[in-house]
Amino acid sequence: MENLVSTEWLAAELGKPDLLVFDATKYLPNEPRDARAEFAAAHIPGAAFFDIDEVADPETDLPHMAPTSGRAARLLGALGISNHHRVVFYDQKGLFSAARGWWLMRLFGHENAAVLDGGLPKWLAEGRDTAAGTPAAPPRQDFWADFIARRLAGIGDVKRIVADRSALILDARARGRFDGTAPEPRPGLPSGHMPGAASVPVTELLAPDMTLLPPEQLRARFAAAGADGSRALVTSCGTGVTACVLALALVRAGLPEPAVYDGSWTEWASRPETPKQSTP
Repeated sequence: MENLVSTEWLAAELGKPDLLVFDATKYLPNEPRDARAEFAAAHIPGAAFFDIDEVADPETDLPHMAPTSGRAARLLGALGISNHHRVVFYDQKGLFSAARGWWLMRLFGHENAAVLDGGLPKWLAEGRDTAAGTPAAPPRQDFWADFIARRLAGIGDVKRIVADRSALILDARARGRFDGTAPEPRPGLPSGHMPGAASVPVTELLAPDMTLLPPEQLRARFAAAGADGSRALVTSCGTGVTACVLALALVRAGLPEPAVYDGSWTEWASRPETPKQSTP
């Protein structure tokens, strides 16, 4: 299974016993929408809801940080996922938070995961069937979580990178937030960026129908930001959600897979000792 699958592919595969589909929608604090309620109103048949705030570390105040291997194994198994399943994630916005589910699976060693290109909006635009209601809990499965450290960056790693420029940080936030000319969606958090980071707004990697651009266009966009395959990469955003879209796009473009800075700008900007830059 490819890392990015089409609506046509998914429609043909639905119902196969080794395939699981999840709606991994997450809305920003300034978006007054309820992802679970919208899932219950209309979702891809057979899908379940994947809450990225729950498949997370409950011991931190930072939003949806990656869980420990033990917690991941327990929660993913409770969702009915085994190491033998193919897992596809989509979201209600098109391509925003689904990649977070894909990245979490890969972080814990499950390579057979994918994102639905264009998500629910494309599925609906094509007139495909939906279901309503909340599915019953699936039978628990055994899931063995094999943590792959190189796919995750912590604040200590990013401090070192900012100091020695040993990797290139790519920031998925809107350009105004990166420049410091537009506010962050989280109250009290300043905008700006980490010294040495490059701006790659995730919206610039998407076509009008919210599908990822073709690989050659992705490579050109990343090359313009300095990511040409010659340096290690780290992706960042507001809280580690759209940083995963950048990770998916880099893999799709055939470039080195990055580490995702899980705490992202929310963690970096809230720490008094970390250097910040903005564009006057």
